[in-house]
Amino acid sequence: MVLSRKWGSLLTKDLSEIVKADDFILNSEYLQTLLVVIPKTLVKDWQKKYESLSDMVVPGSSRLITEDGDQMLFSVTLFKKVIDEYKTHCRENKFIVRDFVYDEESLKIGRNERDKLVQEKQRQYAPLVRWLKINFGEIFSAFVHVKALRVFVESVLRYGLPVNFQATVIEPNKNSYKKLRASLHNLYLHLDTS
Repeated sequence: MVLSRKWGSLLTKDLSEIVKADDFILNSEYLQTLLVVIPKTLVKDWQKKYESLSDMVVPGSSRLITEDGDQMLFSVTLFKKVIDEYKTHCRENKFIVRDFVYDEESLKIGRNERDKLVQEKQRQYAPLVRWLKINFGEIFSAFVHVKALRVFVESVLRYGLPVNFQATVIEPNKNSYKKLRASLHNLYLHLDTS
């Protein structure tokens, strides 16, 4: 989960790698900065409307933080007591407010956790690949043996005893597959009793 949130759109991506302390009003009793994801097609609407979506929005506080694909991430500063109302009006206008609180300590803990997971993944990768290569060979060998056994059993059931046949594997070119199948069908049609 921690690793997968590093990539993706601005709606799901971990914002701790994108934002900085300068993008926020920190330690304020009355003001808070919100992060809003805006589709690029609605950026002009955002710039016209963000101050009027609710009372108590700091004029001129909207700043572009980053853009990614067809979305842009803006910050806007407003009074804490109108946050819920502002989120509702944003939702009505198809602006998506990301719940994100900038806290340096929790961000450091998250980065440390992600770094540990990356190191653990790198440590386990080579043994896992080695184990998969060994076991894939064994499983594929068993699979081929089961297929050969199935051919033998079906041959005995279809053509009866005594066993008088030879198993053959034919790998045709892609272009001649249908032609080969028709030729084999015509060649052994007299053996088919169904």
